[in-house]
Amino acid sequence: MKKSPVCDPEPAVNIVHNTRYTTGLLMFLLVGLFFFSLMVGRLEIRLSEIWTFVCASLFGTPVPPELSSKALVFTLIRFPRCLLAVFVGMGMSISGAVYQGLFRNPLVSPDILGVSAGCTFGAALGLILPGDSFMLVRVLSFVFGLAAVFLALGIARMIAVSPILVLVLAGLVVTSVFSAFLMILKYVSDPYNDLPAIVFWIMGSLNRVEWNDLYIIMPVIGGGLILIHILRYRLNVLSLGDLQTRSLGMNPTVYRIIFIMLSSLMVAVTVSTCGQVCWIGLVIPHIARTLVGPNHSKMIPVTLLIGGIFMLAADMLARSITAAELPVSIITALTGAPLFVYLLYKNRGSGWI
Repeated sequence: MKKSPVCDPEPAVNIVHNTRYTTGLLMFLLVGLFFFSLMVGRLEIRLSEIWTFVCASLFGTPVPPELSSKALVFTLIRFPRCLLAVFVGMGMSISGAVYQGLFRNPLVSPDILGVSAGCTFGAALGLILPGDSFMLVRVLSFVFGLAAVFLALGIARMIAVSPILVLVLAGLVVTSVFSAFLMILKYVSDPYNDLPAIVFWIMGSLNRVEWNDLYIIMPVIGGGLILIHILRYRLNVLSLGDLQTRSLGMNPTVYRIIFIMLSSLMVAVTVSTCGQVCWIGLVIPHIARTLVGPNHSKMIPVTLLIGGIFMLAADMLARSITAAELPVSIITALTGAPLFVYLLYKNRGSGWI
């Protein structure tokens, strides 16, 4: 007797197995690439030396004098930088997945509400103002990133017609305004000192990372990822539309604000730490959706792992392929754009776009 495709549990079982296999493989790749990136750089560090440094940090065992310089590079630069790359990749990719599900638009990225433009303007303002530029840049970047989100939400609430469409348009307006402010700052800044600093900040880089940055970014992004993972089923319902969401007993406005605030907070703290990193929030959710489908309960963990792998690999290339370190956004753009074209070609005619 031929089984009915509706009642046949085999496809669902295969999907679960494929998702578990994909998730396990990605976790293995992430851990392997993390240790490999710890070893690669201008100063090569062996795997056995990493174990020595870890034991010295955890148990206070002595480090041989000939490895003291490598120990400093590993503890103060290489290890926090690799950790930051993983958290930045995870935060940006999950933010993109949330925005695309929330706005039901595959072309939405984390900067849709102007948060990236606001952060960049704040960083540029901190670079040209007198004072402690290190903290000032991060604080102003974070503050203006959140201000951009609240401004977009305020405009959308004031108009209050077709909330999703108006929110996207309000984000475009806020992005344009902060981009104009940034151009004014670049025009009036010192062309020999301030202007190059602003340009390099916009390009994005992880070479300025310190442990203090991780103490801020890890709890914010880690907490955001946990909350989004807990609420991933709500995101599935929201992606059906407001009418279906209300019919299932959920208030779409409340949950939409929660998701927007969580995603925007992660983007703001990321851009205020390492500058603009493009394409991750747009491309990585599409790769995850191609692998495991649009169900956010399966897509969110896969997106998180691919984002960490992608950013870790991009940062490793940025500091390894040339003598002078490249801005990481160059690597993400050069790899992300062709990858997006490949995804467009692979998913043509499937209703993906």
